[in-house]
Amino acid sequence: MDPQLKKRIIGGCALVIVGAAVLPLLLDGAGYRERHLESRIPPAPEPAQLADVTPRMEPLAEHAEPAPATDPAVVRVAVEPVEKAIEAAAPTLDPTEDTPTLDQEGVPVAWTLQLASFRDEANARALRSELLDAGYKVYIRHMAGLVKVFVGPELQRSRLEALQATLKQEYALDGIVVRFTTQ
Repeated sequence: MDPQLKKRIIGGCALVIVGAAVLPLLLDGAGYRERHLESRIPPAPEPAQLADVTPRMEPLAEHAEPAPATDPAVVRVAVEPVEKAIEAAAPTLDPTEDTPTLDQEGVPVAWTLQLASFRDEANARALRSELLDAGYKVYIRHMAGLVKVFVGPELQRSRLEALQATLKQEYALDGIVVRFTTQ
């Protein structure tokens, strides 16, 4: 390489380094002025002088009579329909029997019902929309070249087993209960 060119490159690099060190000192922003906006907030009111106010208490009339007593309102409710509604709303599953648990990482163990596996995604989407219209929580996943349809997740496995029996009757689908994962 030409020594003259070498000196020019080194000199140029030295000028850039000196410029990088000196330029911030020259351009420190001292000439910059912030734009001051007028405040639209009104000044705080002065505290009011409180007058010495004493409450006036008038004595009650000594011969005032109390209001006449009224009969209490009685609401009659038929007990049998209420008991039937409570029995109908009572859960059929025992929560102490199938208590949700945590795994080693402190994540709740959840279960899902795998209903079907399809090679054609259109078939999986059709089943998913049919089950969604029926009110089920349904999702699909792509796994190993297949599209799988799942219902759930639920924290109690017994709920999914009951749902599995219902779906078998309604849609003739044999599903399997598997552990729910987010992948």
